[in-house]
Amino acid sequence: MTTESDTITCEKHLPHPPAAVWKALTDPGLHARWWAAGDIKPVVGHRFTLDMGNAFGHQACEVTDVDEERLLAYRFAEGTLDTTITWTLHPQDGGTRLVLTHAGFDLDSPMGRQALAGMGKGWPHVLDKLAATLAGAA
Repeated sequence: MTTESDTITCEKHLPHPPAAVWKALTDPGLHARWWAAGDIKPVVGHRFTLDMGNAFGHQACEVTDVDEERLLAYRFAEGTLDTTITWTLHPQDGGTRLVLTHAGFDLDSPMGRQALAGMGKGWPHVLDKLAATLAGAA
């Protein structure tokens, strides 16, 4: 994991094909098991809400880019953080190298700085939960 300026980047090799990883990223039932419940769909322009629990509430999102089994990007926490999450899938060694980029934190605001620090620590754990979910679904 790296944090540079206003961007967090995490990579994880998953021993699952891109199709399985894609499904975990875009199927609402699977998505709820490893991160947050919400009506995510890989359709540009689709608006959805992620339920981040009592600590962070409901976060409005909008899908901005889709390349099936290769890339999914969406605006995250519209109206508060206004960041972008991008998932990029690369076939590698019989599995998938998943790259998460979370960009656009407002470093001029205390909330933006706090979110960058917190999510920088949290994303590796979320990716571990994704790996465990995929292992259980295999």
